[in-house]
Amino acid sequence: MIGPGSTVGVLGGGQLGRMFAMAARRLGYRVHTLAPEDDTPTGQIADVEINSPYDDLDAVRRFARAVDVVTFEFENVSIEAAAAAEELTIVRPGRRAREVAQHRLREKSFVASLGLPVVPFAAVRSDEDLSSAVRAIGCPAVLKTAAFGYDGKGQVKIERPEEAPAAWTSIERREAILEAFVDLACEISVIGARGVAGEWSSFGPIENVHRHHILDVSVAPASVGGELAHAAVEAVKRLMDALDYVGILCVEFFVARDGRLLVNELAPRPHNSGHLTFDACRTSQFEQQLRAICGLPLGSAEMLQPAAMANLLGDVWARGEPDWAAALAFGDVKLHLYGKESPRTGRKMGHLTALAPTAAEARRRVLDARDALTGRSR
Repeated sequence: MIGPGSTVGVLGGGQLGRMFAMAARRLGYRVHTLAPEDDTPTGQIADVEINSPYDDLDAVRRFARAVDVVTFEFENVSIEAAAAAEELTIVRPGRRAREVAQHRLREKSFVASLGLPVVPFAAVRSDEDLSSAVRAIGCPAVLKTAAFGYDGKGQVKIERPEEAPAAWTSIERREAILEAFVDLACEISVIGARGVAGEWSSFGPIENVHRHHILDVSVAPASVGGELAHAAVEAVKRLMDALDYVGILCVEFFVARDGRLLVNELAPRPHNSGHLTFDACRTSQFEQQLRAICGLPLGSAEMLQPAAMANLLGDVWARGEPDWAAALAFGDVKLHLYGKESPRTGRKMGHLTALAPTAAEARRRVLDARDALTGRSR
């Protein structure tokens, strides 16, 4: 066990690390963070902030030498950087999970190898691959870069076969995956936690709505049937066991209109959709991550009330400083800001969480509060 008073290292400096550091500090841990930027959301909370590129392996080794365990708030830290840290301290989750999650082709192939359902897909590495993939998958389809994509970056929809060459050019003809387009009923995510000895817990399905490929609103519990919810939770457990995973893993699912549940993506870290657990659950995803990587007993994931979370992007600042008092006048709404100085379109600056007797009421309240920030009404 890595007990309170120990030092936890976080590779990554964003808001996920910030909330993780808050949970760790509350339990008496020290926190070090390494990221390329200065004055990061995580660094503002951490005891020590190191500014270095992730590919400066000597800096990563110095960072690892000073901590008792290393974890991640950003999945695209290179395998080489994680391996350098692993030379000197414990790193959780392990290498296999990052190798799978950082590459969409490996990810889809791994999920399919476990017998779990995924959308039809094909690899694209050449013009011939692209032509045969379009013939096999059909249109509409979505072409995505195989590596380093998030928030809709590196992907383009193809409506007709003749659009495929231009679509591939638009992502610089990088190695890609072509996926069948799914007629969605909704999207859900399940966040699981797995400890050192294989003990396991989950927060249950959360329903997510995206706008311009960026998560906009999350609501829990999700409005899906019990059988489908059970299948999603069991899929996450199966994936985590297969990866011998230690830490927090979020699995995003498509729910098709024909009732199919399809694994979409794996995120080997806390997840934006789980921000609402900070206020709505006995143990947040961030504290659960700390407990898991440090070998502590996992906490209760019980949800105290239905909840909804609304992201605050830089767009909220378009007309000037938001009206914080108007949002905070909602007594059942909590405001979380990430300490980022420069709001810009699409940048995640904070979020609001609302708790209510029903998920629908929580969603309405959180959207009303967000509208109040800008003086809009729905």
